Amino acid sequence: MNNPESSDRGSWGSKIAFIFAASGSAIGLGSIWRFPLFVGLNGGAAFVFSYLLAVFFIGFTVMLAELTIGRHTRKNPVGAFNFIKPHTPWKLVGYMGVVTGVFILSYYSIIAGWAAGYFYKTITGAFRGQVSWNNSAAIFTKFAANPLEVLICLFIIIGLTSYVISKGVKGGIERWSKILMPVLFVLIIILAVRAVTLPGAGPGLSFYLKPDFSDFNLKVILFAIGQAFFSLSLGMGTMMTYGSYISKKDNLVSSAGWVCLSTTLIAILAGIIIFPTLFNTLQLTPDKFKQEFEVSTGLMFQVFPIIISKMPGGYFFGILFFALLLIAALTSTISMLEVPTAYLVDERKWSRTKAATLIGIVSFLLGIPSALSSGGVKFLTKFNYMIKMDLVFGNIMLAVGGLLISLFLVHTWKVKNALKEISHGNSRFWLKGLWVFDIKFLVPIAVIIILIFIKTLAG
Repeated sequence: MNNPESSDRGSWGSKIAFIFAASGSAIGLGSIWRFPLFVGLNGGAAFVFSYLLAVFFIGFTVMLAELTIGRHTRKNPVGAFNFIKPHTPWKLVGYMGVVTGVFILSYYSIIAGWAAGYFYKTITGAFRGQVSWNNSAAIFTKFAANPLEVLICLFIIIGLTSYVISKGVKGGIERWSKILMPVLFVLIIILAVRAVTLPGAGPGLSFYLKPDFSDFNLKVILFAIGQAFFSLSLGMGTMMTYGSYISKKDNLVSSAGWVCLSTTLIAILAGIIIFPTLFNTLQLTPDKFKQEFEVSTGLMFQVFPIIISKMPGGYFFGILFFALLLIAALTSTISMLEVPTAYLVDERKWSRTKAATLIGIVSFLLGIPSALSSGGVKFLTKFNYMIKMDLVFGNIMLAVGGLLISLFLVHTWKVKNALKEISHGNSRFWLKGLWVFDIKFLVPIAVIIILIFIKTLAG
């Protein structure tokens, strides 16, 4: 059997480096953009409650499974499946993860590009003075519908992502993540404090944190599970790839726990920023919000300029915030590009630069329709192309990936082998019984329910 190591693969310099990089994979737009959007679309606090359960029982379970397979094999998803069970169709699951990651990168980079565009707009003073909801919404609509601007932003994001990946694990991913993620965390806390002190913030907090279980239905649960997979970068091999760079001395259980905790905390804080500000600006009540307000994919970009405009020194703070939001978005796009790059480095023996450049070009081309689907091209906008892409790849394919990974671990690699790998760096696995039950039964059942009710999810 071939040596799992490759001279171009690299490894994490420390456990904290992995935690920052893995958290950065999700703490970008997965938590700050997508989570509040789905809260607004799915009943507020009922969705938050469902999401927390999904992260604890399903997200943590699948993350630990991916990290364990990755560290054991020291390979990308395709190589990992083939390493454990050579010359079988299981490696197709790895290919599916690679393809899913590229497609998610293609449309996710559009949102990251919006962050880049808003960084520029903040510098040029677009949000100076008091910004109303109508003004902010108009600015976003005009920007997202401009084909030239969004394609330039897409090109910038893909280019920066490819550059960082070409520099390797320590020199690229680790270096950027360790410096900028803690700063973003501090800024998120400051914004959250400002949001809850706005006049009339109470109704927004009530909508967000006080569950109304009349809103609790199958669709809420399905989207919560899908968001857990998306926000934790599960089901497409990202964590398997990141796990392949982890030292045998590190505790996989605590590593997975810290990533889940930090990602969830940022998501919760993002909602605390969004909804009090939104309700304050529009003078909404929770019932009025549910009945009349249409949640937009640009929700975050419409709300943040308002809160920044109301802060002392908002101009300079806004520049810093959108710069760091851009970096947070890049930590997510970096993790997505790393999976196919690792495959080409490991299996095809390509250089990192060549692999990152090729996948970057493919991702840019695949992202063009999504870039033009927010007003740039009429039929793509009417079809909700980017929303459809997110449904298929950001919900369904990730869930299918998580299902197949759990089935592979349980029925092919075997739980006893996984537990043996987990024991390295961790003498006592306190949640072993719960994790074994979840990986054997809960995860497969939950994902199968999602697949059965795909039409409900799409509706």
